Amino acid sequence: MTNGIKKLRVLVVGCGNMGTAHAFSYHLINDFQIVGLVSDNDSNTVLNDKLGNKYPLFNDFEKALKEQKPDAVCIATYPDTHEKFAVMGLESGCHVFVEKPIADSVAGAERVLKAVNKSGKKLVVGYILRHHPSWVRFIELSKELGKPLVMRMNLNQQSHSRMWTVHRNLMKTLSPIVDCGVHYIDVMCQMTNSKPLQVSAIGARLSPEVPENNYNYGQLQIKFDDGSVGWYEAGWGPMMSETAFFVKDVIGPNGSVSIVAKEAGGPGKSDSVDAHTKTESLRFHHADLDSNDNFVREDTWLNLSDEPDHQELCNRQQKFFLRAIREDVDLSAHQLDALNSLKIAFACDEAIAKGVAVSL
Repeated sequence: MTNGIKKLRVLVVGCGNMGTAHAFSYHLINDFQIVGLVSDNDSNTVLNDKLGNKYPLFNDFEKALKEQKPDAVCIATYPDTHEKFAVMGLESGCHVFVEKPIADSVAGAERVLKAVNKSGKKLVVGYILRHHPSWVRFIELSKELGKPLVMRMNLNQQSHSRMWTVHRNLMKTLSPIVDCGVHYIDVMCQMTNSKPLQVSAIGARLSPEVPENNYNYGQLQIKFDDGSVGWYEAGWGPMMSETAFFVKDVIGPNGSVSIVAKEAGGPGKSDSVDAHTKTESLRFHHADLDSNDNFVREDTWLNLSDEPDHQELCNRQQKFFLRAIREDVDLSAHQLDALNSLKIAFACDEAIAKGVAVSL
């Protein structure tokens, strides 16, 4: 009990990068009680050791659900199990936190949302950037730039060792554009607050270790009905360049706003999970000119004091999940946004496969 309120009993399934981070959040936040760590390998044993060997271990999610009867489940497995596990959790009467994407297909994501509506339970999708104050500010400042907007974003990862193994496993199900791109597509949709009309995309398979029906480098382009356009580039693998792998800026008639992450965007950081959410500073360039076409104002630098690390961002996500449950927060818009960004990402996959632009 915490202040007379019963702790939320949560079952964690998937004990890799994100599962570990979320488990630490539940371990640290007094309002949660972990009732099990689920993994089909020894990663839950490794994680439990880090947490002081306090929690029951399982290698079967369905068995753990039946035995532990949790209030909530956290799904941080590979995407091909997200739909199945989310629906199982909801049908068992649990609230669900699921890492992005909701599912490995649009139809699967729609089935999850149908199960949410039927269950009356809460579903939060792990869009971590929505909880980062600097990214929130980045999106707010974009609305001062006028319309249309030009949005340029990428995250190329020179992955090797353990991270290359993770990426190879992910590509058995999803492309980099779908897995990573949903974050930045979501950001673009928030910046424009307008309807996406069309996508085009290109992709290349740069390694025989990449499944034949997939690619490990891709770039997408989106057109919006307000005239805005955006691109996102994602590449995974030991062959990727670290030159300009971290580009995050938006341009409008009134100037531009850029994330300038000198440390996180430096050499050796492209496959660091901790570096991916770093912002460090925002640069606001003002386009105003005087009668001689010289700039009227110098660029404004914003160094936000609240710069959470990756673990703190996960903590904030789980506090939001807790609040959504305790206060009965309406999450319908959050869920539809997650579905929308996934639809756009899969349309980009279709554009690559067919070699044509795809209307939305």
